[in-house]
Amino acid sequence: MAILSDKWIRRMAKEHGMIDPFCEGQRREGIISYGVSSYGYDIRITDEFKIFTNVNNSIVDPKNFDDKAFVDVKADVCIIPPNSFALARTLEYFRIPRDVLVVTLGKSTYARCGIIINVTPLEPEWEGHITIEISNTTPLPAKVYANEGIAQLLFYQGNETCETSYRDRKGKYQGQRGITLPRML
Repeated sequence: MAILSDKWIRRMAKEHGMIDPFCEGQRREGIISYGVSSYGYDIRITDEFKIFTNVNNSIVDPKNFDDKAFVDVKADVCIIPPNSFALARTLEYFRIPRDVLVVTLGKSTYARCGIIINVTPLEPEWEGHITIEISNTTPLPAKVYANEGIAQLLFYQGNETCETSYRDRKGKYQGQRGITLPRML
């Protein structure tokens, strides 16, 4: 397995629509960076957030998830309560090639503030917006910014093409748009 470079990412984004919209270079002018880096791509989130709350005394159950456990917010900034989390979605839509595995990692700018992004794989031939979990591990409210960098994607190409892709097995998050809550099939 090999990690793929900025040159490969640019080519796949332009020729195959792997990342849409695609940012050619890395943007940094007074914002948290996003766009192509040496061996990855820094993704952005939109201004739509689901902030975890326990106002309705919900129980977190991945098999029977109660969407009343979240408060919907549309804003340029999201304030995440202490020791809580929010869900967001990427601005970018992805179409992962059959011979590629992508790993989503948090950015150090946020990690240094106690804001952690869950490590998430994007499997071969997965397509959609990424739902991002943003955890505030601090005892203070934390701020995250819409339309700025939130996480980095690393692209790995397999030595051979997988036998069964995410699309082949009709994965439950295939083609997701918007913030997607846990699903059971």
